[in-house]
Amino acid sequence: MILTERRKQFLRKLVDLYQKTNVPVHYETLAKYIGVSKWTAYDILKELEKLGYLIRDYAVNPGEAGRSQIVFLPTAKASSLFEQERSEEIDTDDWLHTKTKILELLNSLKSSSLSTAIQKVLEEIPKAHIRMDFCAYIIGLLLVYLRKLGGRTEVLIKNLVQNAPTKDMRLTMFVGTVLGSIIQTMNHELGVEVTNLVGRYLQSIADLSHREKEILSDFLHEALA
Repeated sequence: MILTERRKQFLRKLVDLYQKTNVPVHYETLAKYIGVSKWTAYDILKELEKLGYLIRDYAVNPGEAGRSQIVFLPTAKASSLFEQERSEEIDTDDWLHTKTKILELLNSLKSSSLSTAIQKVLEEIPKAHIRMDFCAYIIGLLLVYLRKLGGRTEVLIKNLVQNAPTKDMRLTMFVGTVLGSIIQTMNHELGVEVTNLVGRYLQSIADLSHREKEILSDFLHEALA
């Protein structure tokens, strides 16, 4: 079995949808976007799964309690296939707008209490429908925590992250060190929410293109300065 142009068309659209929504894609959703029957979409996605480009998961159907539906998400093999295309498609104006918005939000929260600042950032995260924007907001959320830690801990974490050997490591080291420093101070409910978001962040980072990771790493470097 080979990756024909038709299969590649379906895969490209699924990767695109996954990048925009950050959630696995149901075959009916893909069928509507491409203009084919849901059964055609399902058959092709199964073929792509056999080729190693997709993995399936099961999501609870919000309209039917207790019932689940089959969804698909791209593997690293699929993401790397379209990495160059995705790098070329980055809208620099949109990213500049997002970066400015996050930095302005963080600046406005400097005098706020920790609980207020965290709540304000958490309210913005669901509005980030693009994967790179979502990652930037999670970085912003942890920057709030880092600032509230203050003192020697803040200085040490900043130095550690800024001196990371690679930009990729900067993105993961920042999250790991900040989360490790604050997790014992969170209440249970907030701790679960933040750790779930960090889990999504780590998965998202793994799926980003090299160029997207560079942009995010530069954003983190600027925010830490």
